[in-house]
Amino acid sequence: MAQLWGGRFTKETNAAVKSFNDSLGFDQRLYHEDIEGSLAHARMLGRQGILTPEETDLICQGLTGILADIESGALPFTDGYEDIHSFVEAHLIDRIGDAGKKLHTGRSRNDQVALDMRLYTRRQIDAVRGEVRGLLEVLLRIMKENKRTWMPGFTHLQKAQPVTLAHHMGAYFEMFRRDMERLTDCRERMNYSPLGAGALAGTTYPLDRDYTAKALGFAGPTRNSMDSVSDRDYLIELLSDLSLIMMHLSRFSEELIIWNSNEYRFVEMDDAYSTGSSIMPQKKNPDICELVRGKTGRVYGDLVSLMTTMKGIPLAYNKDMQEDKEPAFDAIDTALACLSLFAGMLDTLTFNREVMARSAMKGFTNATDAADYLVGKGVPFRDAHGIIGRLVLYCIDKDLSIEDLSLEELKGFSEAFGEDIYEAVSLETCVEKRLTAGAPSEAALDDMIRASEAWLAEII
Repeated sequence: MAQLWGGRFTKETNAAVKSFNDSLGFDQRLYHEDIEGSLAHARMLGRQGILTPEETDLICQGLTGILADIESGALPFTDGYEDIHSFVEAHLIDRIGDAGKKLHTGRSRNDQVALDMRLYTRRQIDAVRGEVRGLLEVLLRIMKENKRTWMPGFTHLQKAQPVTLAHHMGAYFEMFRRDMERLTDCRERMNYSPLGAGALAGTTYPLDRDYTAKALGFAGPTRNSMDSVSDRDYLIELLSDLSLIMMHLSRFSEELIIWNSNEYRFVEMDDAYSTGSSIMPQKKNPDICELVRGKTGRVYGDLVSLMTTMKGIPLAYNKDMQEDKEPAFDAIDTALACLSLFAGMLDTLTFNREVMARSAMKGFTNATDAADYLVGKGVPFRDAHGIIGRLVLYCIDKDLSIEDLSLEELKGFSEAFGEDIYEAVSLETCVEKRLTAGAPSEAALDDMIRASEAWLAEII
């Protein structure tokens, strides 16, 4: 028995059609979910008196044996089966006989595959959340260790104002925190069981959908049988969430690629997360970052593929929806691999703190603070802005920084300058006087780190 239908057909399926139609090649990864759902369905049928206790026990023993054999390798996936559902049911019937034919009572492949995908998606969301959590923990460690690691902050990829490495990493912490919250929302929204919806209109059998939903860890059964079998919103939502995660990883990767360059030298990649060149012996390439950046487009493509598949499908189930699996599997696999490798790479990075601090000092990141200093001496802000602009131009011409100038030189631009200007424009002062919530000062960072640790500790 290789298929679950055929009574009304008088011809064999064309071989090319069968190959085109079959999905076991990719949906075999749903074997655990398929058997898990079938076990819950069989036990419910027994509770409802639709199966005898003996039939229920026989079916459950058969399914448990199939699961064990698949996982041990004793039962390999072979050609000739349309999908994972027919594979499992055919082997069940081979093992226990006619009792196996009763398993599908009150059920359609439509609600069966919808259930399998929800169970699989829920499990994968938990796996992705675990990887995001691991990345958040790495970021939090770096933040705690680098509250006084001065570096330039950037706008337009130009040095703007001094910040700390902890503050910069904190920005990514916030991005991945939102990703974690989106994944949690997605899991909660999709955690309803379609089992018992049948092909599209329910069933005349007295099924207990609340029982199977509870047995499988769902919040309850889905509310409309047509929507139950035709809904793939939860997959699109997950792929959208994964696309955002990949976008954040890609932005992060781009910065690390720049920071790793000879011109910046802010970071040193660990040898275990770098590769070399086949011709240039001096090269140490940030391949993990570059691959993450490249694979982001792949996950975007998976999202667009699924949205395009779903955009014109009428209710209820249509075979087009078989095309949900490969992009979903690919996006999940890709995001999981990228998160894991990126976290490992980030955890082993060496930050060149002195280089970062020198870069901040040489980039006029304290120019705004110099203007604020003049305002504090009574100079109108617009005038102060112009004075510091001319001062910066002078420094560029002399290849100096503001703090390199003598007080006499400074007074040539404004008599408001005094000896206290040097303290006012030091990196430490520029950073530490920024005390507003979310700012880079150590006091503000301590508040953020404490709140972040408390939030992370609450996540299941």
